[in-house]
Amino acid sequence: MENINYKCPKCGNTAYKSDEMRATGGTLSKIFDVQNKKFTSVTCTRCTYTEFYKAKTSALSNIFDLFTN
Repeated sequence: MENINYKCPKCGNTAYKSDEMRATGGTLSKIFDVQNKKFTSVTCTRCTYTEFYKAKTSALSNIFDLFTN
């Protein structure tokens, strides 16, 4: 994630950590263990308040995920 002008809405801290998370979407993706939803998290380093933002996934990464799980 690129540098953002971050200010925690809970404590006002300006330092953060970002990470990515993948999750399954519907019934078929759960059956085949395909994690077709991708999120970016931004976490305050002081109070650990976390926000999630939905990110786009590619069809290629979804297919790769199907065969590697």
